[in-house]
Amino acid sequence: MISVCIPIYNEQDNIMSLYDKLISTLGEIGDPFEIIMVNDGSSDRSEEILDAMAKNDDKVKVIHFACNYGQTSAMMAGISHASGDIIVSMDGDNQNDPADIPLLLNKLNEGFDVASGWRKVRRDGVFSRIFPSVIANWIISMISGVKLHDYGCSLKAYRKEVIKELRLYGEMHRFIPIYASWLGGKVAEVVVRHHPREFGASSYGLSRAWPVILDLILLRFFDKHSKSPFHLFGGFGLFSFLLSFMTFLAMVYYKYWGSKSFSDTPLPILTVFFLLVGFMAIFMGFMAEILMRTYYESQGRSPYLIRKIIN
Repeated sequence: MISVCIPIYNEQDNIMSLYDKLISTLGEIGDPFEIIMVNDGSSDRSEEILDAMAKNDDKVKVIHFACNYGQTSAMMAGISHASGDIIVSMDGDNQNDPADIPLLLNKLNEGFDVASGWRKVRRDGVFSRIFPSVIANWIISMISGVKLHDYGCSLKAYRKEVIKELRLYGEMHRFIPIYASWLGGKVAEVVVRHHPREFGASSYGLSRAWPVILDLILLRFFDKHSKSPFHLFGGFGLFSFLLSFMTFLAMVYYKYWGSKSFSDTPLPILTVFFLLVGFMAIFMGFMAEILMRTYYESQGRSPYLIRKIIN
């Protein structure tokens, strides 16, 4: 079964057109399917249109958020309520083409766990969207070690077992291929079409770049140090203790063999400083260890509130 998950935010003019294209494409594929549309607190007529759609077609599952939680939470809600073995994600603005879904499924049939869309020819502003995206994709690839051209493309296909245990926050939905790769999954990139937006306004902009980079740094921390953050902070604390000891030895040397009193050098201040930093790092390591264990023990909690589910 194929589950198509689509976050919706103020897309009243795009919903029906997207639905018609999906029904046509998924019908041609021939496999059982469902369409999960997550209304991320839209303030236009999106809720009304989605409710009518779900009433007329039981293949459509609609989730309404109580307010706007963001695309990552909407994507996570769709994945959590998906019944299919294959999960396809895409945007609700009609810039992704449902006709490209078979290309992604074919790539999964070749043995890959994730098929990620690559908008090789983009229909966006060069300086407002394309250039920042190129820079961001290069940085993400460098930090993560997973080489993809287009992390921002929402059109992706996953085997459910790769992502069913994921808990996503912030802007981390675009990093699912990184998760999958780090867990040993096989990731492939597929060139897909990209259409210009006809209706509505994009909620993306340059202001989204910094949260994405910060989320990537956080993701890297979770990957490397989530099992025991005390090793990171504790290691830094021990290094600070070593610096404190070295400055102490230098202070004693200058006192007795260098003809300089303690007040003639900054070494006493540095000794105390590095000592305090070491204690603080050790303490932060203890706190991080407690918080991380609490995090893992509360994995069942969701970062969103669902007001209504249809079908």
